[in-house]
Amino acid sequence: MFDGKQILLVVAGGIAAYKSLELVRLLKAGGARVRCLLTRGGEQFVTPLSLAALSGEKVYQDLFSLTDEQEMGHIRLAREPDLVIVAPTTADLMARLRSGRADDLACAVLLATDKPVLLAPAMNVRMWENPATMENLSVLEARGFHRVGPGTGDMACGEWGEGRMAEPAEILEAAAGFLADRTRLAGRHAIVTSGPTHEPIDPVRYIANRSSGKQGHAVAAALADLGARVTLISGPVRLSDPRGVAVTHVESAEDMLQACTDALPADVAVCAAAVADWKIADAARNKIKKQANGAPPSLALTENPDILASLSAPGATRPALVVGFAAETENLLENARRKLARKGCDWLVANDVSPATGTFGGDRNQVHLMTRNAQEDWPTMDKTAVARALAGRIADALEAQA
Repeated sequence: MFDGKQILLVVAGGIAAYKSLELVRLLKAGGARVRCLLTRGGEQFVTPLSLAALSGEKVYQDLFSLTDEQEMGHIRLAREPDLVIVAPTTADLMARLRSGRADDLACAVLLATDKPVLLAPAMNVRMWENPATMENLSVLEARGFHRVGPGTGDMACGEWGEGRMAEPAEILEAAAGFLADRTRLAGRHAIVTSGPTHEPIDPVRYIANRSSGKQGHAVAAALADLGARVTLISGPVRLSDPRGVAVTHVESAEDMLQACTDALPADVAVCAAAVADWKIADAARNKIKKQANGAPPSLALTENPDILASLSAPGATRPALVVGFAAETENLLENARRKLARKGCDWLVANDVSPATGTFGGDRNQVHLMTRNAQEDWPTMDKTAVARALAGRIADALEAQA
């Protein structure tokens, strides 16, 4: 899986540090060379000897160790790995990284590295939800740090919620995505749709849905990471544009279809947007006012254009691979299988978006990848991990076609 790639694992001070031991084992089993950097906080939960025994390498701890600076300075630690993983990433470490601190070995290395950094946050749910943590995370992601997790569940403190570190297998999958061949999709053009559409009722009001665009944006970024030229066509979302991706911002389903058509030809189209099925037949030019008797207005609906079916239709400009998404709240697999046949796409990614799942607006997703002849049931993963796994499968399919 990793073919001799070098990974630096930074283990910070949280109870989830015990999971780092299993992560080292999995990385080594996958063929990676793993060096470990243990913070002073991390020493309270796992020992240097444990990490050294599993990695087969010296464990680095002290910024001012003269021996370490002669043998392996912090600049070499920062530059030699192919990927840096920070697991667990504590709230304190995130705050220190955001401010550019370099007063311990971990911060100095993370400040000096020019390699991709994958953060695996782990903390109490209230700490995770604190506006300071959210602001720190937003700044770090804008600077190019990547993230896997956190998950939701029981915590060591007895509380329940979001903040659990991603499981080692999930971090392993994310790491594999970062270290995949960055040229696999070189020369390929991908179209990705993302987010909701807004269908105007009048100049003030509109019909929409709860899609955040997180999964679609993650897919666009993952395809770009594999070397594809990506055109992301996004409805209204509160997300930053992915780096290295050409983005067209649209409002309505008609706008999105036109943007998709303008972006053709393409090798692959991934329709992850939650397009409104209906629009107002005759949107009002001015704000609809309340009637004196309080009666609600009568709104006639008409069907929106079907973007997925349009891109899947046979023709000279049809992409070689068309992937749709099915967001369902009941009878997930049955409804998705019917949609796959009805739309004419090659693959369908089905996910349950009922309120209890937290998929709409959340950071995790459980999907089922359907083709004409098969079905794969994927475990619940961070949306970034889902995107990287899907991008890898897309690369496999296009390579097989070639």
